[in-house]
Amino acid sequence: MRRLKELLAAKGSEIWSIRPDQSVYNAIHLLAEKEIGALAVMDGNRLIGIVSERDYARQIILKGRSSETTLVKDIMTSDVITAHADQGVRECMGHMTEKRIRHLPILDDDGKLIGMISIGDLVRSVIAEQQSTIGDLEKYISS
Repeated sequence: MRRLKELLAAKGSEIWSIRPDQSVYNAIHLLAEKEIGALAVMDGNRLIGIVSERDYARQIILKGRSSETTLVKDIMTSDVITAHADQGVRECMGHMTEKRIRHLPILDDDGKLIGMISIGDLVRSVIAEQQSTIGDLEKYISS
């Protein structure tokens, strides 16, 4: 079974983040620029939250707030669900599905943020693993 650290090694572990005192407009601009769905909210090197397109839709658009005057800390999810690099891909997929989250910060053994994965990253990983298994079985059957 593939581990998150292997997924990050293949995907890359570039982390896009924002400070809690920045505007939601800046967060949305960065999300669009990087073509991602969530940002880590960092206080120095410490993960203190996550802000996503979903947060924007629910906390800004639906409530008629201004993204230019509202701060990230006012809409971010501060009770962040995280995973560790040694956890399995399928385990995390189940956890994300159960908790209804789309983005998962990955921490090392010291609690340092080392990457972020999406449910799409996990699905692609599982599909690749299944395709590899199917290929192996086809080779076994035809030999």
